[in-house]
Amino acid sequence: MTITDRWLAAAQRGLEVALDSAPPSQRPSPTAAQPTQLTDLDRAHAAGLMRVNHAGEVAAQALYHGQASVATNPALRAQLLEAADEEQDHLAWCAQRLGELDSRPSRLGPLWYAGSYAIGVAAGAIGDRISLGFVAETERQVEEHLHSHLSQLPEGDERSRAIVEQMKQDEASHGQAARDAGGATLPPPVRWAMRGVAKLMTTLAYWI
Repeated sequence: MTITDRWLAAAQRGLEVALDSAPPSQRPSPTAAQPTQLTDLDRAHAAGLMRVNHAGEVAAQALYHGQASVATNPALRAQLLEAADEEQDHLAWCAQRLGELDSRPSRLGPLWYAGSYAIGVAAGAIGDRISLGFVAETERQVEEHLHSHLSQLPEGDERSRAIVEQMKQDEASHGQAARDAGGATLPPPVRWAMRGVAKLMTTLAYWI
């Protein structure tokens, strides 16, 4: 494909990821528990948290595909795309749970995808070790974020909690794989900037 073809394909993928209300998954949702009757306030809060998680998975899809698009090492490209497939499961589970909570994904999905794709391309273009380091640090921060959500979810919302628990395990696995593959440790200013961007996204996605 030409460069234009690649960018058009990326744009189409971004719209599909950001706007599909029922994305497919390869694995069944881990929500084995029966739905619990939540108060309106608890349902709204759970929906806000799961909307944040859904937005994070939109961003994760974009980051991985952006990095894979410029990866020169075929093994690294395959690793990134495999991780993206697992993130697709997370996206589907979050979307399903939002529907159960009578809510919706963030309306800023296309923005999350476009910005994250650009960041992924930039990180990947610097080099494979930096790209892997970016994956490792991203997943470390996401794992922390999901851990905080486990304590914030309303008591009794075991369906949302099961999804977040499985996501947390998968993110830890992705991060460890990136470190094992030789990911570089990113300098503190980069890590702080990543945390700042993530904070902005999570704050907006909770409400919008």
